[in-house]
Amino acid sequence: MKLEIKNISKTYSNGHKALDNVSLVLENGMFGLLGPNGAGKSTLMRIITTLLRPDQGIIVLDGVDVTHNPEKIKNILGYLPQDFGVYPKMKALDLMMHVAVLKGIEKGKKEMAEHLLNMVNLYEHRHRYVYDFSGGMRQRFGIAQALMGDPKILIVDEPTAGLDPTERNRFQNILSEVSENKIVLFSTHIVQDITELCQKMAVLFQGTVRFEGSPADALDIVKNKIYEKAITKAELEGIMQHHTMLSYKLKYGRMFVSIYSEQHPQNGFEPKAPDLEDVFFYLCKK
Repeated sequence: MKLEIKNISKTYSNGHKALDNVSLVLENGMFGLLGPNGAGKSTLMRIITTLLRPDQGIIVLDGVDVTHNPEKIKNILGYLPQDFGVYPKMKALDLMMHVAVLKGIEKGKKEMAEHLLNMVNLYEHRHRYVYDFSGGMRQRFGIAQALMGDPKILIVDEPTAGLDPTERNRFQNILSEVSENKIVLFSTHIVQDITELCQKMAVLFQGTVRFEGSPADALDIVKNKIYEKAITKAELEGIMQHHTMLSYKLKYGRMFVSIYSEQHPQNGFEPKAPDLEDVFFYLCKK
C-alpha cells in the first residue's frame, strides 16, 4: 500500500499559510513526521483524514485520488488526534462498542472491543469510565478506538506528549507492533520518539518539508559538522553571534552549547557525535 501526498498547500482565512507545497510518500511501516508546534503537522493530518480540504494538491492512495474520493480512505483509516474528547458517563467497553457502531461494525463488536482493550492493557479497566482514566490510560484507549475495524492506515498526532516514561514506552511498543502491516503516520515534536520508532521520517518546519528519508540519512547531513563545549552563561551571546548555534543545555550542572560548522571551530570546541536533535535544529535554521 502506498499513500502519496502531492503538492499540498493550505492557507487559513486569517492569512496563515500552514502548508506550502508539501509532498511525501508513505508505505507500510512507521513514518515519523517531526516538527515544532505550529509547523503544520496537525493541518496535514486533518487533510489526509479528509477532515480538511487543501487549497491545492491531492492525496493519492494506491493510485486513487482520495482528496476528491474521500470514501476510498475513510473506510480503512484510523485516527488518533492530539486532543480527543470522551463521553463523561460511558465506560470503556461501552464506548468501544459505540465506536464500532459508528464505523459500521455490528457483528462481533463486543469481542473486537474486548480484544483491543486487552491489546492496550486496559481489559481489566473495561468497566471504568474513560473520563476518569489517567492521561496515559486515555491515550492507550485512544489507540484502541483508532484500531477498531483493523484500519490499513493509522494516523496518530502527538500521542506521547505529556506521558510519563513508563506510559510512553508502553505506547511506543503498541505502535511498533501494529505498524508491521499498516501505514502508521506518527506526528510528534519529540525527537526521541522518531529515533526509537521510525524507519522513515520527514522534518516539517513552517509548513515546508525540510527533509525526507531515513534517520540514518538525516544524520549524514551533519556528520562531522557538530561541535560542543562547556560555556558560562556570559559566553552565550558571543557564541550566538559568531557561530551557527543549534542548542544549549545543562548537563551535569554545566551549560553545554552545540554548534554547526563546516570546519573545526577551535577555541575549546570538541567534535560531537550528532543525533537527530542536532539535525532537527540545523534543518529548522536553514
